[in-house]
Amino acid sequence: MISTTLCYIENNNSYLMLHRTKKNKDVNKDKWIGIGGKFENCESPFDCVKREVLEETGFILNKAEYRGLVTFVSRTSDGAEPYYELMHLFWSNDFTGANGQSAQVLPECDEGELAWIPKDKMKDLPQWESDVLFLNLIEKNAPFFSMKVEYLDGKLVSAVQEQ
Repeated sequence: MISTTLCYIENNNSYLMLHRTKKNKDVNKDKWIGIGGKFENCESPFDCVKREVLEETGFILNKAEYRGLVTFVSRTSDGAEPYYELMHLFWSNDFTGANGQSAQVLPECDEGELAWIPKDKMKDLPQWESDVLFLNLIEKNAPFFSMKVEYLDGKLVSAVQEQ
């Protein structure tokens, strides 16, 4: 199982999203996702999310709210080994530019294109079906949650919010 972080950064009623277009062998290819990535050795979830946000956006998270855990299980009908991921989910609206950059100045990103997407347009984006579910929990300011989502051949087959 790999561990990752994902952060929804909010500003002016929009979320900073990454359109994953630049890597050919990318499970997120052509999807819009929040900002995050894989843990490095000895990182805490907060260490990881802060590093990933800085690397991908040039922004420094002053405060990040730890909102939930999402367990992904992805299977294929050909019987290949399932993919497991534990994602630590964050939200923030408290950030600054590393070099005094404003929120509207977005750097080049080697994983795709960064864009501020208005909240009312989020559901129109090509994204993982489960992302809509946990983003809805963030929008409702739900208490800390755990969710397990299962995909078969890239289609959501189960999503359970665990108590």
